[in-house]
Amino acid sequence: MDFNVKKLASDAGVFFSRAMQFTEEKLGQAEKTELDAHFESLLARADSTKNWTEKILRQTEVLLQPNPSARVEEFLYEKLDRKVPSRVTNGELLAQYMTEAANDFGPGTPYGKTLIKVGETQRRLGAAERDFIHSASINFLTPLRNFLEGDWRTISKERRILQNRRLDLDACKARLKKAKAAEAKAAAEQELRLTQTEFDRQAEVTRLLLEGISSTHVNHLRCLHEFVESQTNYYAQCYQYMVDLQKQLGRFSGTFVGNAESTSPPAATSPPAVAAASLPAVPTIPVVPTIVGVPSTVAESVLNPNEVKPPASGTRKARVLYDYEAADSTELALLADEMITVYSLPGMDPDWLIGERGNQKGKVPVTYLELLS
Repeated sequence: MDFNVKKLASDAGVFFSRAMQFTEEKLGQAEKTELDAHFESLLARADSTKNWTEKILRQTEVLLQPNPSARVEEFLYEKLDRKVPSRVTNGELLAQYMTEAANDFGPGTPYGKTLIKVGETQRRLGAAERDFIHSASINFLTPLRNFLEGDWRTISKERRILQNRRLDLDACKARLKKAKAAEAKAAAEQELRLTQTEFDRQAEVTRLLLEGISSTHVNHLRCLHEFVESQTNYYAQCYQYMVDLQKQLGRFSGTFVGNAESTSPPAATSPPAVAAASLPAVPTIPVVPTIVGVPSTVAESVLNPNEVKPPASGTRKARVLYDYEAADSTELALLADEMITVYSLPGMDPDWLIGERGNQKGKVPVTYLELLS
């Protein structure tokens, strides 16, 4: 019991001495041992690393999980050392709704077929997003957290010990200056040598830890490269999924339009009137004149685009937005960013045009083009 009381009194005395030294330094009434410039530079670099790592970590978490409630839930599971339950992504949820809607409207209808196709792509996008989040969490977020919760805590602890050793050293220096008797000076000098040794030892330990920040930067650089690679693969997958979807929709969009038109009773309209009704509301694409003796409603099925001559004037230029593979000999394969000449045939599906590139000619989907004036 006596030992505990004495230790408590000793600790209280040390704490009081440090508090007095710290207060007098702030008031400019006591000298302070300054660290060398290199050491101060290491401290500033470590603080900067910690601050920016926290900001990057938090914002990456927001990027991967925009829902704040979900982030709080994941944080609690992590602190409780429990596995975070699997969560359905927004893309997968949208895919589920589209599939259910298609079954309700009829999977054989044009709208139902399209909903199913788009839903399948949304499901694939959701799965790709899930894989990206998992990869980024393991390869990028986890190393950043490990630094903040491991290495940085150790550095902070050793810095606090160094600060206490410095206060003890400066307090000993102040007592030595105030000592008058020879015996008091000798005791103060002995105490000063001990505190100086402890301070130097702690400064060396802290310096080694601070110099390890360079290794931290190297590790975070490697993790950053892995994060960029994961993000690149994710966006490349999404782009490919959407290109594939656009090709699928472009190939059977004409069938959908035909089915939709067949549901209404035919009107007693002359062939030229039917051709005009099948064209877009705004006549921005020139139309090749109807061939005599061939009804315009069947012109597309009986005419080979390669045998049709373009109108004498009024053709338009178009820039290709995406690569496109020709499905058969009547279509024209496209390369992204190339320029082609386009026009329409009478009775053609409004989702398609005739495209020309040099001596090549064929049908091209409008959704792959940017029409220029």
